[in-house]
Amino acid sequence: MNIAVVGTGYVGLVTGTCLAETGNNVVCVDVNEEKVNKLRRGEVPIYEPHLDVFFERNLKQNRLSFTTSLEEGVKDAELIFLALPTPPGEDGSADLSYVLGVADHLGKIIDNYKVIIDKSTVPVGTAEKVKLAISKHATVDFDVVSNPEFLREGFAVNDFMKPDRVVVGCSSEMAKKLMTELYQPFLRQGNPILFMDEKSAELTKYAANSFLATKITFMNEIANYCELIGADVDKVRKGIGTDSRIGKRFLFPGIGYGGSCFPKDVLALKKAGNDVDYEFKIVDAVLKVNHKQKFSLVEKVKSYFGEILTGKTLALWGLAFKPETDDIREAPALYMINELLELGAKIIAYDPEAMTNVKDIIGDQISYADSSYDALKDVDALLIATEWSAFRNPDFVKMEQLMKDLVIFDGRNLYDLESMNSRPFFYQSIGRATVNNKKG
Repeated sequence: MNIAVVGTGYVGLVTGTCLAETGNNVVCVDVNEEKVNKLRRGEVPIYEPHLDVFFERNLKQNRLSFTTSLEEGVKDAELIFLALPTPPGEDGSADLSYVLGVADHLGKIIDNYKVIIDKSTVPVGTAEKVKLAISKHATVDFDVVSNPEFLREGFAVNDFMKPDRVVVGCSSEMAKKLMTELYQPFLRQGNPILFMDEKSAELTKYAANSFLATKITFMNEIANYCELIGADVDKVRKGIGTDSRIGKRFLFPGIGYGGSCFPKDVLALKKAGNDVDYEFKIVDAVLKVNHKQKFSLVEKVKSYFGEILTGKTLALWGLAFKPETDDIREAPALYMINELLELGAKIIAYDPEAMTNVKDIIGDQISYADSSYDALKDVDALLIATEWSAFRNPDFVKMEQLMKDLVIFDGRNLYDLESMNSRPFFYQSIGRATVNNKKG
C-alpha cells in the first residue's frame, strides 16, 4: 500500500518505519527541512531500541522516504496518517492547531479518495473536527479514522510489530476494509483489531493511559504507607500482583511517572471532563499524588542531611523518565534537580542516553559524568532516578572506594534489601525498610 505519515516525531517515525517494514511504500512528511535532510541521510533523531535497524533497511530499499512537501507526500497515498503534536495548554486541553491545520490543507490538495487517520492522541470529537476541516475544501470522497497508538517508549518497535490489539474508530466500510488489509501482517498471532465508533476509539487511548497512571500512583501511595507502618512494599506488590484480576505489571513503586503520554493524557482527560461539567475525582487525585511523589526522594535527602544542602555534592544516576529512552519530558529527575539546586546542593549526573537533552534545557547548572562511576567521586550521596539495567548490578566495592559518604537514596528499588544488609551503606528506597550499616 502507498502510505503517507505527516509528522516525524516519536509516533510518526516509529509508525512510518514499521509500516515500511511490512512492504508498504511510506512517505514521511515534516515541515522541518533540517530534520528531513538528516532523516534522508539515515540519521535517526530519537533513541529507540531496534528502530535504527528497521530504519536503515527500509531507507536503503526505498520503501521509506522523506519530504517537506505535503502535496508530494500524499499525492499517491491511499492512507494518510496524522502523527502531529497535540501539546497541552495550561488548562490541560490538547492543542489541535497542528492537526486541524494539516486537515485544512489536505482538503485543498486531495484529488481522489483517501483515508485520513488520526494517529496522534486527541480528545473525543477530534475526528469530527478533522472531517469538517477537510470537507470545507475537498471535492472528492474521503474518510476520517481514529487509530490511537499504544507504544511504550523503549519497546515501541515491538509494540507496533506485535500489538496486543489495534483499535480503529471508523464508520465507513471502505475505510474498515483498508485498515484491515493494512494491519493484517501485524496480527498473525491472533490478536484482535477492534472496530468501534470514532469517539470510543479516541476515548480508549485516554482511558488506557489514565488507568495505568492510576495503577502506578496507587502503588506509590501503598509504598508511602508501608514506610510509615514498617511493611515491605515488595511483598505487598507480589501479594496482589499474583491475583489475575490485578496482574503484575505497573505495580512497581517509585518516584512517579513521567514521559510524553501519561502526564499529558491524564491532564487532558480531566480537562475533557470539566468541559462537560464532569469531575474525574480519581484522575484529579492521581495528578496530585504523582506530582508530590516526584519529590519523595528529595524529602529523604533532607531528612538525612537537613533542610540546607549547601556544601553537599550528590551523584544522580538516571535522567530519562524511564530506561531505554532519551526522553526527559516530565522526568522526575528534572523536578528533583530543580529542588536540590534550590537547597544548595551540587549535582553530578549520569545517564546512558539522556544527558544531551538535559544539557539543552538546564545547561551547566549541574555537572555531567562520563560514566556512572565517574559521577561518584567524592560525593556525599547517590540518588537513583531511572532504572537503567546498567545500574542494577554495580561494583559496590568500587563505589565504596569512590564515594566520600556511603549513602544511597534509591527511587527505583533496584537493590535487594538482604544484599544491602551485607554492605556498609546507608540505603533508603521506596516503601521498604531502611538499611543503615554505615560507620560513623
